[in-house]
Amino acid sequence: MNILEVKDLCKTYIVNKRQNNVLKNVNFTVSEGEMVAIMGPSGSGKSTLLYAVSGMDSITAGEVEFCGKSIVKMGEKELADLRLDEMGFIFQQMYMLKNLTVLDNIILPAVQSKKNTETRKETVLRGQDLMRKLGIIDIADNDINEVSGGQLQRACICRSMINRPAIILADEPTGALNRTASNEVMEELVKLNEEGTTIMMVTHDAKGAAKCSRVLYIVDGNIKGEYISPRDLEIKEKDRERMLNNWLLELGW
Repeated sequence: MNILEVKDLCKTYIVNKRQNNVLKNVNFTVSEGEMVAIMGPSGSGKSTLLYAVSGMDSITAGEVEFCGKSIVKMGEKELADLRLDEMGFIFQQMYMLKNLTVLDNIILPAVQSKKNTETRKETVLRGQDLMRKLGIIDIADNDINEVSGGQLQRACICRSMINRPAIILADEPTGALNRTASNEVMEELVKLNEEGTTIMMVTHDAKGAAKCSRVLYIVDGNIKGEYISPRDLEIKEKDRERMLNNWLLELGW
């Protein structure tokens, strides 16, 4: 089953009366259970693509179907409900409310969701279970300025999962982290994917992208190449990274 189906997607901005074609006839699908990386040079349209397929940004032309429904035809209220209930988001900048504890930030989307029929106690317990799973239960009652960047990003992963989304959309989720924290966060995303969560991730990090099942390479608003990660489990991680890097270099990375 396809979670996302993108057909001839175009996004154009008008800047100083000049037309800037950021995305040009982009076509791809994301299947249930996949982990897909979007890579490309700075300014190639990666983040714009992520925002367009999630309905956070309008598109100029084309079609985006999410779980068989056209998001292009949805109104703002319907789109907001869709993003809240069916999509999880992780960003490079870890946006959280400063007046709430880490746990309260995590469960906030569930509290706001109309589809959530749990009691607050049940939601809190589920939020705690997610934090325990990602190894950060000890910071549940902390303020967000009392934890490390790696801990905060793992809390953002918990928040993205709280409404049991059909897909997680991540925009440079490790971009603001040091290498150790980056590796830890990527490992958590890989675990979620192995458990069945579909993930689409924009990244500059070839090491992280090598863990994905597929990589789409975008240049000047067009998908220039698609890399399918080898299924052979015997291939070592460093060899997977080398194979992906060789492919990226061929495309001008």
